Amino acid sequence: MNINVGSTNRIKIEAVREIIQDYPHLKDATVHGIDAPSSVADQPKSLEETIQGAMNRARGAFKNCTYSFGLESGLMSVPKTKTGFMDVTVCAIYDGTEFYLGLSSAWEAPKEIVKYMVEEGLNMNDAAFKAGYTTNKTVGSAEGLVGIMTKGRLTRKAYTKEAIRTALIHLEPK
Repeated sequence: MNINVGSTNRIKIEAVREIIQDYPHLKDATVHGIDAPSSVADQPKSLEETIQGAMNRARGAFKNCTYSFGLESGLMSVPKTKTGFMDVTVCAIYDGTEFYLGLSSAWEAPKEIVKYMVEEGLNMNDAAFKAGYTTNKTVGSAEGLVGIMTKGRLTRKAYTKEAIRTALIHLEPK
């Protein structure tokens, strides 16, 4: 069985490889990363846009495989938060006919980072760098801003795994 991940981000690919080890019907699959565009903004600013990006990545990666996984992180509007937004990761699994969706937990980035994302259109990597939270311009391919903010208690990979695991609920054998 082949599973494609619509990304070349090693964190996303490793997250899929590691999670499927917990699923007997998937654990022997070969996982490949494929460059598949989200076709949404570099920094999605709504849950709908984030879901669409994940679905686009999954659809774009569906080539010679049983399943393709699209993973996209983005902001969503959340009332009563300090910034009005929280970050969430969406996993869309595609079987060539249907999509199966899952979400991670959501968290709120610091005000200045969200401001750069919303007002200046920066993605989270660039906003975190500009705000001085990291010197790594590709922090999303490492521990992620969530890893920085939680001092390693929740890494980008673990956060991504949450979305994958909740999407896999739909593929659990009865």
